[in-house]
Amino acid sequence: MNNLKRLTKSIFSCIVLSSLLFLGACQSLPPADDLQPINVTDARQAKAWELQGKLAIKTPDDKLSANIYWRHSENGDALTLTTMLGTTVLTLNSTPNSAHLHINGKDFRDDNAQRLLERVSGWSIPLADLPLWIIGQVGPNDQVIESDSQGKPKLLTNTQTPPPWLVTFLSWQFQSGANVPHQLKLDRGDLQLKLQLNQWQALGKTVKVAGEQP
Repeated sequence: MNNLKRLTKSIFSCIVLSSLLFLGACQSLPPADDLQPINVTDARQAKAWELQGKLAIKTPDDKLSANIYWRHSENGDALTLTTMLGTTVLTLNSTPNSAHLHINGKDFRDDNAQRLLERVSGWSIPLADLPLWIIGQVGPNDQVIESDSQGKPKLLTNTQTPPPWLVTFLSWQFQSGANVPHQLKLDRGDLQLKLQLNQWQALGKTVKVAGEQP
């Protein structure tokens, strides 16, 4: 049984268990630190953000759908996948020098989040480039194939690691004052990912005014 099939089986098991118990063992969200929701006029102004949405992964043999929560900042990432009933099945926490993956009741560690996720789950998800695509930006390893009438990327390819990723920006939306993608599709060989951003929130440090009460 391959890694994706094991993970799919684990998620379905969680759905059945939570249906029987009427209980979702929800993962608490990571601490907010000193970052607060802010509005921006351009998504590139957000040095940190959080999103809630849906992730679908498809291979020739398996399909997997889950809710996704992702908190991204310059200091690290916190990503959680849950079932539609709210049961946590995967959490990934990482800094520039460490990564911790909790999946199917087991813990795994590495000094590289992308390598760790691929080693355990079999997903070669481009974690280093995906934060840029989520805010509709193009990275140094990307080549834009098609843009829309407003100059936003519509189709690009990423050739950092063969075979290349093909990224399609399916739709856009306004969130936190900025225009960001609503739906993304990533194709690489026989692996396809679809990401839907239901909520995207820019985060930043609030500036206290002199004399302001805490």
